[in-house]
Amino acid sequence: MTLLDPEAVDCDVHPALVSTRQLAPFLDDHWREMLHIRNIDNLELTSFPPRAELFGRPDWRLAHGKPGSDLGRMQGDLLDHFGMKFAIANVLYGAQAVYNEYIGAALCSAINDWLAAEWLARDTRLRASIVVSLVNPQTAAEEVERMAEDKRFVQVMVLAMGEVPLGRKQFWPIYQAAERHGLPIGIHAGSMYRHAPTQSGFPSYLVEDYAAQTQGFVAQALSFVAEGVFTKFPELKVVLIESGVTWMPSLMWRCSKDWLGARIELPWVKTAPANILRDHFRMTLQPFDGPPDPADVERLINQFGSEDMFLFSTDYPHWQFDGDDALPSGLPAPLKRKFLVDNPMKTYSRLSEAT
Repeated sequence: MTLLDPEAVDCDVHPALVSTRQLAPFLDDHWREMLHIRNIDNLELTSFPPRAELFGRPDWRLAHGKPGSDLGRMQGDLLDHFGMKFAIANVLYGAQAVYNEYIGAALCSAINDWLAAEWLARDTRLRASIVVSLVNPQTAAEEVERMAEDKRFVQVMVLAMGEVPLGRKQFWPIYQAAERHGLPIGIHAGSMYRHAPTQSGFPSYLVEDYAAQTQGFVAQALSFVAEGVFTKFPELKVVLIESGVTWMPSLMWRCSKDWLGARIELPWVKTAPANILRDHFRMTLQPFDGPPDPADVERLINQFGSEDMFLFSTDYPHWQFDGDDALPSGLPAPLKRKFLVDNPMKTYSRLSEAT
């Protein structure tokens, strides 16, 4: 058994929703009929086949079924194995990419109810993110209000690549509701499939797509800062999930330098963007894209100018996880405690509220 810390919080695990059929009990009569009429009542809304290697590490795959779809396996492979106190469940499913705002909102609501009934109710260590469709931000804000009554939901989750940058005012009703209820905004790697995954069009190969995902996170971080989201919502936190970490120090330096010469157009940005990023952004550690040398890892962390930005995660059951080497090599003991326990508990204030 590989115990990390009895208070450890895993900030990114993925219960797998196999098909829309599982959502039927959580949809009203109208939407069950609509999904049946449209022949999508047993559809798998995902961009990967269920047995693809991306979906699961070899030792975390199931003999039959989609990796992450079995609570018992998650308990044995992850929660018990590492001795977690909490794990935050982030459901990745295509409902967020449905362009019809009504169907998308109905599916997202059903996912939240399914998650509460089928996962959170069966293991008190599980917490979750509220899934919302951004096609209609006002409806999304109403979903945040609805689910915020359940203290087991500790975050609002959206995808990194959509139609427009997330700092835009059209999304502010979501952030207002999130701040009011102490819910960070989790931006997870993923796309609504509106645009190419790179700034220069569609790539040919997976390695291009995978490496280019960073562009989406960079754009969203800059949008939140430049649009003045944190001036309006000073208590709001944003968690970048599966974003990698090595790109952040250079972004801090570059955007702060450029801001000095162009800040006349952003009078609401009162301090260097690097300071805003340190104060309001957090990053999960998996998949960790740092250097293999422990000394270099420590130097990388120092470049952030803050030890508060890092949150432990496993990304269960996905293939990128580093196995029992759950933290980057060479971390000083005080940093391990911060990444595993202190930073997550400060970021997700509702973790200490739910029972």
